[in-house]
Amino acid sequence: MKQLENKVAIVTGGASGIGKAIVETFLKAGAKVVVSDLNETLGHELVNADKDGRIVFIKADSSSPEDNEKIVNAAIENFGALHIAVNNAGVGGASAIVGEYPLDSWNKVIDINLNGVFYGMHYQLPEIEKVGGSIINVASILGSVGFAQSSAYVAAKHGVVGLTKSAAWEYGTRNVRINAIGPGFISTPLIDDHLDKETIDYLASQHAMQRLGKPEEVAELALWLASDKSSFVTGSYYPVDGGYLAK
Repeated sequence: MKQLENKVAIVTGGASGIGKAIVETFLKAGAKVVVSDLNETLGHELVNADKDGRIVFIKADSSSPEDNEKIVNAAIENFGALHIAVNNAGVGGASAIVGEYPLDSWNKVIDINLNGVFYGMHYQLPEIEKVGGSIINVASILGSVGFAQSSAYVAAKHGVVGLTKSAAWEYGTRNVRINAIGPGFISTPLIDDHLDKETIDYLASQHAMQRLGKPEEVAELALWLASDKSSFVTGSYYPVDGGYLAK
């Protein structure tokens, strides 16, 4: 029997990058998956690649409470239950020092990267509690250390780690495990398509392994946390960072 056989999962921001890798890994492990994203083209490509009817795509904005409720409802309506949620959707935001940081970018980053995780959990938890399961919140290495000119992102990801720990205590006896993962710099379109080679090489040099991570390496950690193999793990923050935080 596969690790996630007969399980139903939600993955927000699941149409590309880390989210897509998690979706594909969960499918291989036997899960049915509701994928949410703002990119309809990439979302429908995922659905069309699935020949077994185990993916549903929902166009959704993670900063919207109503959209988060819609995603959960889609899981129940299409697959009958919800066992796993990966709150992965996020944005990078502007690059500026705090005194010059654009207020609109601050609000957008906090809305998507932190409020979006809260809204997701708010609607996911009552359904997951009914059947038991796991929530994985995608934070970042920047959920535990600072990074110049990225105050909104760092603040949001620190908030995700704190939110995860608080919720894990609240639901520790309610059959729901809640953990956060902290990817290092991962080779995704967000980095590969927007940064020059010199910047990418610098970022790679900041990891003990002297390279960027791969989305599949993050997905394998998410799979473990989603499965019963991590049955005594909750309230934890797991870096998957090639040694970035070992400095």
